[in-house]
Amino acid sequence: MNLLINIHHIAIICSDYEVSKKFYTEILGLGIVAEHYRAERDSYKLDLKLGDRYVIELFSFPNPPRRTSRPEAAGLRHLAFAVSDLEKAIQHLKDNGVESEPIRGDEFTGKRFTFFSDPDGLPLEFYEE
Repeated sequence: MNLLINIHHIAIICSDYEVSKKFYTEILGLGIVAEHYRAERDSYKLDLKLGDRYVIELFSFPNPPRRTSRPEAAGLRHLAFAVSDLEKAIQHLKDNGVESEPIRGDEFTGKRFTFFSDPDGLPLEFYEE
């Protein structure tokens, strides 16, 4: 029996809401579905979409603890976005002041990819389709 249909969304907690909102919407180009401020939590919740598909909930909370990304730790490793032109995607990051790692090749698929980080150091990947 298959219980799962699809991935509904990924939740990300950021340390600086405005910086992360700009990164995910203006640099990565995700669209805004809805934005809510929850006064009782002093927290924003930003619903983001990729094309017409809802994908990320971006949360802010006062003083969230830092999460270890390096060295790699047990748990969710990274979030990968499919791109059609890896060089163009990397140049777009560079034009917006975001550094990426050198291009690597997937030893099993032969596809190319690179890693970069969001404003809080969350590892992100561009994977060339």
